[in-house]
Amino acid sequence: HPGTDPQQLPQVTPTPGYLPMVHHHGHVVGAHSPGKTTLAGGVRDRFGLPMIAEVARGGRSEMEAQLDSVRTNVDLVNHYQTEVYLRQISSEMQQEGSFVSDRAFCNLAYAAQHATILGQIARDERLKTYMDSLNGGIVFYLRPHRELLSEDGVRAAVSWEEVLRIDGMVKFMLEFFEVPYIPVESLSMQERTRLIDRVLELGGVPRVQPELDYMSRPMGIGFEALNRARHAQTPDSSGQPATEERPRLHV
Repeated sequence: HPGTDPQQLPQVTPTPGYLPMVHHHGHVVGAHSPGKTTLAGGVRDRFGLPMIAEVARGGRSEMEAQLDSVRTNVDLVNHYQTEVYLRQISSEMQQEGSFVSDRAFCNLAYAAQHATILGQIARDERLKTYMDSLNGGIVFYLRPHRELLSEDGVRAAVSWEEVLRIDGMVKFMLEFFEVPYIPVESLSMQERTRLIDRVLELGGVPRVQPELDYMSRPMGIGFEALNRARHAQTPDSSGQPATEERPRLHV
């Protein structure tokens, strides 16, 4: 505090060898079929974080109804979207440490599109508390690509136009609730993985799965394959490429 004598401040002596426990939580958000579950699963494997699987799948299967028929019953849709909303919050609260989730508030975009309960959710005190909690983690916002759009066995087939509407609502909520996020625009899985891994590493998330040493194989393996290829391309006395002699079987 300005004007306070530093000598009067309480002195804290750190315990030797003690480091404070840091909990990391990451969320992968976006519309359907941009690859959220795939990327979250990769983070789980490479960084050893528990993964909160998409709760929409469990909720829908328990309702024992096809999503196409669910959407024709607004009351059922309201019940379903409420369950998904509350289960997501509950699933994260049950995690005592670090975790990664393949979604966050994303179902609210579907509630705005197909249900009539969004006003009730907006007035729910848990929503503001939950959105504030996202500020303490890392949020990756996956942008949609038409090439990735597919029916996943849970949601009904949808049009590209609806995907864009859902994507826009997800971005609106990120901005409206002032949630810091990292956009992931690239379609390339290589570039996505590089981006996410680097962000997590800079954020202090330790990697537990070391990179594989693909060059650790015996040297002769690669050279034998190259020699066979060269031998096959070298013309013999007849002018035709030489063929590798196959071992004869003795019976």
